[in-house]
Amino acid sequence: MKTQKLQLPLQTSSLVVGFMVWVILSSLMSSIKQDIPLTDNQTAMVTAVPVILGSLLRILLGYWTNKFGARWLFFLGFVILILPIFYISIADSMFDLILGGLLLGIGGALFSIGVTSLPKYYPKERHGFVNGIYGAGNIGTAITSFAAPALAISIGWQSTVRLFLIPVILFALLNFLLGDRNEPKVNKPLSEQIKSVYKNEKLWFISLFYFVTFGSFVAFTVYLPNFLVTHFGLSSVDAGLRTAGFITLATLLRPVGGWLGDKFNPYLILFIVFNVITFAGVLLAFTPDIVLYTIGCLLISIFAGIGNGTIFKLVPYYFSKQAGIVNGIVSAMGGLGGFFPPIVLSIVFGMTGHYAIGFMSLAMFALLSSVFVVWMFYTERIQLEAKLIENVAQGMMVTNPKGIIQKVNHAFTTVTGFEPNEAIGKSPSILRSGKHDAAFYEQMWDSIRSKGFWQGEIWNRRKNKELYREWLTISEVKNEAGEVKYYVGLFNDLTEKQET
Repeated sequence: MKTQKLQLPLQTSSLVVGFMVWVILSSLMSSIKQDIPLTDNQTAMVTAVPVILGSLLRILLGYWTNKFGARWLFFLGFVILILPIFYISIADSMFDLILGGLLLGIGGALFSIGVTSLPKYYPKERHGFVNGIYGAGNIGTAITSFAAPALAISIGWQSTVRLFLIPVILFALLNFLLGDRNEPKVNKPLSEQIKSVYKNEKLWFISLFYFVTFGSFVAFTVYLPNFLVTHFGLSSVDAGLRTAGFITLATLLRPVGGWLGDKFNPYLILFIVFNVITFAGVLLAFTPDIVLYTIGCLLISIFAGIGNGTIFKLVPYYFSKQAGIVNGIVSAMGGLGGFFPPIVLSIVFGMTGHYAIGFMSLAMFALLSSVFVVWMFYTERIQLEAKLIENVAQGMMVTNPKGIIQKVNHAFTTVTGFEPNEAIGKSPSILRSGKHDAAFYEQMWDSIRSKGFWQGEIWNRRKNKELYREWLTISEVKNEAGEVKYYVGLFNDLTEKQET
């Protein structure tokens, strides 16, 4: 039990270190360019490259976490990270930076481990908050963005990079010693898990949502340090402080987003998130002023942070049996969302001399996500209503105003013998027993029209021609204009009760 309680702080701290390493290049780029000359496009490529492996590898790490456990994945991840950290510290060309940066992506890929492992230790109603706490490990990017530029001025960027070997080796040992050796495992083939989820539209909508929220977080983390220096003329230390503030705010609000997703409808939270990000994207597109630019960045920081926490409430909610592979796919899409924007912004600036088109693209993606959130919200309501009808213990039949059957539930089939495809589209007269005359039915409909309902005993006929007695209630369902849209019939088989 003590080992299990250690997993949240251990894995969250491990993520902090992983994210510290992930953004070494972007945080030190101003110092690195003094020794290794790079064009703006080359700079954008070098700073974006760590995101590639940090995104794509998340799919495999999510799957492997379910198969081997978080202990081994964190341990091996940190051991491998020793190599690119040392290699970058002796780099003297763009090729060295790209090769080392690609392997640095492992630090970002570690994210998939905790979001797959930690929900195993907590009930569903706490998954949003727990994943929010774990996701706050991206504070590691703020630590590097704040500390690395200042250290580089004092001891040089090469020595600053080598300092990261200390926490990496330390946490490799901590995970080996303190990681849960008895974590529950899921050993299903990767292809089987992918086949079970790839046709589910919820997976791709959630991936889009994370592509926008986490992608914008990563993109601004990577692009702000260099942009603030080159575009606004800030010092590298000042730019690092502002970037660290952006990261810290988004990170602290991630658990808040998870908590909000636990307490309220997560779709309502995401609707607000994406509309604010849309506004912020438009604001950034047309405001070169540093004050308004800061406001736009702060809005994205706040609501991307909340969105990041809320989205990972949805993954275990919809995919509890395939959480590993789904967490990997969703988090990979979020990482890729951080890879393209810096490159696109650099290309757009080179072609047009400003960043408006790039920021407007962010606004359009956020607006599109907002539309999909509304669609998913109402789709879920419809599905819940269908499940509600299906799980009612009484037989249920829904007709349109003309008396044509639109919906029946399982209990209807159990009592009458008619399957849904045999009843839907037909008239309720398929159940008529012949025991009641026209006056009986006329009195029934007079009651429905005057009172809005009728209830009483009635004889009906099953599919096998057997007669049975039931207690039936028929009610009108009207819209806001007072028009009858449906008639709902609920019934119990009195014959069975009489026999028992």
